[in-house]
Amino acid sequence: MTRKLPTLGASAALLLALLAAEPASAQKAGGVLRMYHFDSPASLSLHEEVTFAALGPAMGLFNNLVMFDQHVAQASFDSIVPDLATEWSWDPSKTELHFSLHQGVKWHDGRPLTASDVKCTWDTLLGKSNEKFRLNPRKAWYQNLEEVTVKDDYEVTFRLKRPQPSFIALLASGWSAVYPCHVPPREMRTQPIGTGPFKLVEFKPNEGIKVRRNPQYWKKGLPYLDGIDYTIIKNPSTRVLAFIAGKFDMTTPYNLTIPLMRDIQSQAPDAI
Repeated sequence: MTRKLPTLGASAALLLALLAAEPASAQKAGGVLRMYHFDSPASLSLHEEVTFAALGPAMGLFNNLVMFDQHVAQASFDSIVPDLATEWSWDPSKTELHFSLHQGVKWHDGRPLTASDVKCTWDTLLGKSNEKFRLNPRKAWYQNLEEVTVKDDYEVTFRLKRPQPSFIALLASGWSAVYPCHVPPREMRTQPIGTGPFKLVEFKPNEGIKVRRNPQYWKKGLPYLDGIDYTIIKNPSTRVLAFIAGKFDMTTPYNLTIPLMRDIQSQAPDAI
């Protein structure tokens, strides 16, 4: 990817969200984005991880039922938009949240997404399934979730123990990806299968992560990039020197101190 316009201070999580956003008239497709990553995640299984080290590279592999609109500066209930769900509604008691799903969505391995995958994901989070997460840091999010029921392949309902208006916001979080029923949790740690705009092609702990465009992505025309290469460099000074030397197309604001910022400004004055 060309480095004529290197980018300074962009967030990888926001980047992935923007790459999966609606088309912009000035957007040009193609290219592999080269960027450094600040740490090596223990795995790429979002439901078993707690840090941005995993969220940044892995979020683009998956979809949620709903998500926060990435064109809105501040997240709120009003900014929640469909993702895998086409629509959602509460019952009169406000204890049943019903979702209708997109039809024709496929996992990266070609198998179809169904409502059973949604149920499997949250049954595993609740500890109700035979398969178990090695770590389950967000189980506490769902203490009020009684069960998930499936009406057919494209209709699923979350039944709560008592009303909880904030529940929809939990499902819009970047940590609320839908997982496939047919892939066990142990495989999702190193070879995750999702429905997202990017597919994992390489995960080398302490070295790097490579994702490539999903040619069968169900949101037509997306993503814009052909791929993203994350090189894991833990030392902040080394990361900045590599950016200045032209090895990466962008840097991020994390651990970017004032002295390091000044180094970039003086040694790479064309950086935006």
